[in-house]
Amino acid sequence: MTFKSDIQIAREASKRPIQEIGQKLGISSDDLLPYGHDKAKVSQKFINSVQDRPDGKLILVTAINPTPAGEGKTTTTVGLGDGLNRIGKNAAVCIREASLGPNFGMKGGAAGGGYAQIVPMEEMNLHFTGDFHAITSAHNLLSAMIDNHIYWGNALEIDLRRVVWRRVVDMNDRALRQITASLGGVSNGFPREAGFDITVASEVMAILCLAKDLNDLQKRLGDMIVAYTRERKPIYARDIKADGAMTVLLKDAMQPNLVQTLENNPAFVHGGPFANIAHGCNSVIATTTALKLADYVVTEAGFGADLGAEKFLNIKCRKAGLAPSCVVVVATVRAMKMNGGVAKAHLGAENVDAVQAGCPNLGRHIENLKSFGVPVVVAINHFVTDTDAEVQAVKDYVASQGAEAVLSRHWELGSAGSAELAEKVVETIDKDQADFATLYPDAMPLADKINTIATKIYRADGAVMDQKILNQLKDWEEQGYGDLPVCMAKTQYSFTTDPEARGAPTGFTIPVREVRLSAGAGFVVAICGEIMTMPGLPRVPSAENIRLNDIGDVEGLF
Repeated sequence: MTFKSDIQIAREASKRPIQEIGQKLGISSDDLLPYGHDKAKVSQKFINSVQDRPDGKLILVTAINPTPAGEGKTTTTVGLGDGLNRIGKNAAVCIREASLGPNFGMKGGAAGGGYAQIVPMEEMNLHFTGDFHAITSAHNLLSAMIDNHIYWGNALEIDLRRVVWRRVVDMNDRALRQITASLGGVSNGFPREAGFDITVASEVMAILCLAKDLNDLQKRLGDMIVAYTRERKPIYARDIKADGAMTVLLKDAMQPNLVQTLENNPAFVHGGPFANIAHGCNSVIATTTALKLADYVVTEAGFGADLGAEKFLNIKCRKAGLAPSCVVVVATVRAMKMNGGVAKAHLGAENVDAVQAGCPNLGRHIENLKSFGVPVVVAINHFVTDTDAEVQAVKDYVASQGAEAVLSRHWELGSAGSAELAEKVVETIDKDQADFATLYPDAMPLADKINTIATKIYRADGAVMDQKILNQLKDWEEQGYGDLPVCMAKTQYSFTTDPEARGAPTGFTIPVREVRLSAGAGFVVAICGEIMTMPGLPRVPSAENIRLNDIGDVEGLF
């Protein structure tokens, strides 16, 4: 049996004018700033006007550790949103924007899949409404102003060896990880080491996704530490006088984007920090706005629950005062078999033993999420090669963990295939009252927070930090940053820092290579193992197959 590609399905979508989608949530045309006919930004004025309304129920969609077999977290997020609307609920979806880096690298797109997609698919995966370009420009404006300040006399006495602000570009480009800047003589400034991160790892991205409004945005931008003096005194972005101009560049990007699913249900797509090197959640302003407008809001957190969900719960919820009513963990039979030791080429053959052997990865995520005090439902994202016996093996295992698994066929059937999942989620929310609590208190020392995540979420024996890192954490505590949460930068493929260690491993440690203070965003980043904040392209990047066809349509996006 052959199936249409995601881009074929998206291109055949019967989209409605974005004003009609806004009306479903009570947003008038005057409060929408259209970008063409099928996407718009929601005005800050309207957002301010709905703040006195009660919040709807927040549903977090997360997943097991990703495998090459595919899990379909965004697809399930969209499918569940459509399913909730199908059973008569007023529901909206909130997801992140796509980065050009992975689109042209490994993924080839990120807007759901099959008949559970958000459209316009091509625009969302390319330039969309320009938010990422604005973030890149604002970030690099600050970079230019730092070097310009040094060039014109360095009145702040910045130590060139201690400029910690790197540049960014929204592309996977390993050649830019470490560079030498300002070569070429006196007129080009003072030569120094520098480097690039990908835009989605920028602190500006994190700030845009955590800020409540433009005033909060500018304050957070001003609070970013960009360098130190020889006496180790911090230099802030506000000292460079860059925060005002950066806010101007981000003025429109701060407003959430409204689009629609294939079934013409509302979806907010805004912000896009990665979950392996950043905090992995869409913007606070999009989520909180959706909660004022819909009875149920379905959002996702990047990669597996050990990364995205942990950061959603410990960082985003802590900062924004959010509390999920239910968490949905996405798993597939194929991924269970791969965790059970089956090679990708052999995943199509029935192997109940391998499914059972791989289920402990799912079990650890369920147990971790329950420790936050939230009820858990497992969504088995259906693949055509799944057998009844394999699906039942997953359901039986999940039942042994005190949760329930539902087979969902949204990829193939849209909301008709996810209605049962939607019913189970609503039933769970009504039956099991969430008692959400973060994993650690604000007052816990930073090193202990890192160790708590390593031991309680990853199940490591502990985090390994040399004395230099411990001293740095202690210094930040003495400077007043000790109450910040921790954002772990780690491979998404495993509970460990070894991407090949599948299942639910034990008997390992988490090596912390570096720590970075994101004072404006309000968290400390712990970089673990070999993870990079500037990814590289694979041997055969998706970009090789992306092109325009003879009639001008995009081909090659998945």
